Amino acid sequence: MRVSPLAALALVAALLAGCASNEVNPDLQEQELYQQAQSSLDTGRYSTAVEQLEALDTRFPFGNYAEQAQLELIYAYYQVENWEAARAAASRFIRLHPDHPQVDYAYYLRGLAAYQAGRFSLEGLELIDISKRDLGSSRDAYVDFGELVRRYPDSPYAADARQRIIYLRNVLARHELQIADFYLRKGAYVAAVERGRWVLERYPQATATRDALATMVEGYLGLNMRDRAREVLKTLIENDPDNARLDGRTFEPRLVDAEPLTL
Repeated sequence: MRVSPLAALALVAALLAGCASNEVNPDLQEQELYQQAQSSLDTGRYSTAVEQLEALDTRFPFGNYAEQAQLELIYAYYQVENWEAARAAASRFIRLHPDHPQVDYAYYLRGLAAYQAGRFSLEGLELIDISKRDLGSSRDAYVDFGELVRRYPDSPYAADARQRIIYLRNVLARHELQIADFYLRKGAYVAAVERGRWVLERYPQATATRDALATMVEGYLGLNMRDRAREVLKTLIENDPDNARLDGRTFEPRLVDAEPLTL
């Protein structure tokens, strides 16, 4: 169906008018602009709230609502899934207002934005293992949540942060062991042993530490250092007697061409 020139012009005009209506009125005073931003947040119009709070921050950087607007801007960025902007805004708030009574909220949202940036839409369906992906954002979240818990252990956000730390710790440890397995396959046995040791030292509370011990045993077998492998095997049997690479007290190499090791 063909559209007449007049109809096309009318459509363009309507679109331009819609865009113009989203612009923040430059004549609004601080209180009015803040109230509009609050209304946008309350009604879930987060993109509009971002524009209004950004305008408030730019026009009235030292106004009566400056600190609260900066804090709410973090939340608005988070709601529109602009993770990078949310983290940057949170870091800025923490730097400018380290003694603010709600600075723990800024720490929490900074970690939460990194946490969400590291998630994958199919993870919940268990179709992929995010430990095999680039986990830069997840590492940031792990550090951010750790800082929140360390600085504000009694914060209302600390309990949730601790649970996320447990999850992230295990994911990060598994990721390191994926790398260690790659080294084993390539015959880089020293690197595999060091990666397993690094997991034990960096993430001692992760469940993956047991597989880190198995990785070290296999790496030592690849190096033909059976005495060292036997020492680590003893620790593995004591801590994880049901490990998949154990048959009773015998270790069965999975990735290394070596004879089984019996304690």
